[in-house]
Amino acid sequence: MTHESRSAALDRADVRVRHDEGFAGMARGFIDRIRTGDLGMLPVVVGLILIATVFTSLNPVFVAPNNLVNLLFDAAAVGCISLGIVCVLLLGQIDLSVGSMSGLASALVGVLWVNMGTPLPLAVLGALATGAVVGFIYGTFLNRFGMPSFVSTLAGLLALLGLQLYILGPTGSINLPYSSPLVRFGQILVMPDWLSYVLAIVPGVVMVVLGLRTIRTRAAANLSSPGISVLLFKAGVLTAALLIAVVYLNQGRGIPYMFGLFVVLVVVMNYALTRTKWGRSMFAVGGNTEAARRAGINVNRIRLSAFVLCSTLAALGGVLSASRLASASQQAGTGDVNLNAIAAAVIGGTSLFGGRGSAWSALLGILVIQSISNGLTLLNLSSSLRYMITGAVLAIAVIVDSLARQSRASHGRA
Repeated sequence: MTHESRSAALDRADVRVRHDEGFAGMARGFIDRIRTGDLGMLPVVVGLILIATVFTSLNPVFVAPNNLVNLLFDAAAVGCISLGIVCVLLLGQIDLSVGSMSGLASALVGVLWVNMGTPLPLAVLGALATGAVVGFIYGTFLNRFGMPSFVSTLAGLLALLGLQLYILGPTGSINLPYSSPLVRFGQILVMPDWLSYVLAIVPGVVMVVLGLRTIRTRAAANLSSPGISVLLFKAGVLTAALLIAVVYLNQGRGIPYMFGLFVVLVVVMNYALTRTKWGRSMFAVGGNTEAARRAGINVNRIRLSAFVLCSTLAALGGVLSASRLASASQQAGTGDVNLNAIAAAVIGGTSLFGGRGSAWSALLGILVIQSISNGLTLLNLSSSLRYMITGAVLAIAVIVDSLARQSRASHGRA
């Protein structure tokens, strides 16, 4: 075979390789990831579909637009807390005090704003700063003294709960003004229709822009990449799904601004985890701490940042919870807040073993948790069943994560 014929054959092979990166390649890649244990968000999506199907068959009100809007309102506060939990789980750590931190933050807002007359923005900043300080203390205990986060945050749970009871005083509850911007934000403010439609289109546009940039970059490096048709197909499906959801929710009250804030935080966190040096360091430390240290990563700084973010987001969740309930009380942050926040992160796909997860885990996971809670409430079932069902779902999520991890290890993808 001449040199020219060999070159032509290689060019044809290269064309075939690039063609395989189209729809057929996408399907093969998806099947291969599932087979090797890289399930991604598939389990939680299937779970949401099953939950919606079951509860709708038992009570059609579950899928009513206004009920779904209320579900989004209720999901935002605990969702913010769960987003912080994702940060520490990525490192293979845990924070058991997020519920108490959220309760303390709501109490601080009530005392500073209502009782002491501090301007609302300063009161909210004070609550968030307290969360950051608490997270700094946890990180310092881990870095300086090697105290396991399970122990330090369990002690923090008790200490923060005691501090919450102390600052609320004998009354135990502070009502927030219903006409205030904070309460209106948590109870009635929704986006205008035009804004919700624009925001539904933006993700697809961004996906196309970033995807085209990736295709050009990989083509310049002579690497295969998904075809433009695949990119446009994915963006089209995403945009269509979001537009359908927005149209349906706008038949009710509309998209809550509070849920929009939560989604913005998820997007920002996802960008930080996937597109920045800090995010890559988070996954590296969670995957293998010693290897990350030998690679020159400041492990102590990464740990500290994760705990600060976790406690700060827990404090923000407490502020949003106070705005939703229009009060700060001794019951804030207690009950199933800890369970729901941690369960949402794990159910959404963040591994308890560290090194694997996504900011989207908090969003998808809290939708599962809140759907279960909302559906059982509509059926007028007791809270005991909610606890048992949520616990069972969490156990299943951990089992699936463990089996997927074993499968990845057996296929050399751990």
